[in-house]
Amino acid sequence: MMELIIGLITGFFFGFLLQKGQVLRFERQVGFLLLKDMTIIKFMATAVIVGMVGIYACHAAGLISLSLKATHVGAVIIGGLIFGVGWAIAGFCPGTSVGALAEGRFHAIWAILGMLVGAAAYAEVYPSLKTNILSWGNYGKITLPQVLGVSAWLIIAAWIIAVVAFFTWTEKKGL
Repeated sequence: MMELIIGLITGFFFGFLLQKGQVLRFERQVGFLLLKDMTIIKFMATAVIVGMVGIYACHAAGLISLSLKATHVGAVIIGGLIFGVGWAIAGFCPGTSVGALAEGRFHAIWAILGMLVGAAAYAEVYPSLKTNILSWGNYGKITLPQVLGVSAWLIIAAWIIAVVAFFTWTEKKGL
């Protein structure tokens, strides 16, 4: 039960940050899809940094253990394409659609319903996909630090440097 409460609290906090960062705005969503507004990518890159540091710090402290999922390249490519097309059509991704609905923008319900229908359809076809498409490019439970043979902290540091450079560039370009 405590995990559910913590999930609810962190979800509420994340939604609050989505709203304050203005990434729930349709204009921001479309601006990003047209590569004219980098607010969403800046927000998500920051969230990735916080997540990377938090997860690996907790792991290093022995507070958590990593639970990796297997890497299936075919599933990632196809899923990413479906996700991208849905985002382009609806103007929302999963988190921003729920946040927009919470703000009172009821048109976001169509994106949420579309995601639920898509999830139900996936659950129905999963057994037939499991042995073909979802097994393409199965590399098992790997991480980038394992593949490169370096410390996770080196990858995190490189990511932070890249993100700061990207932020600097986009600010100079007015994106």
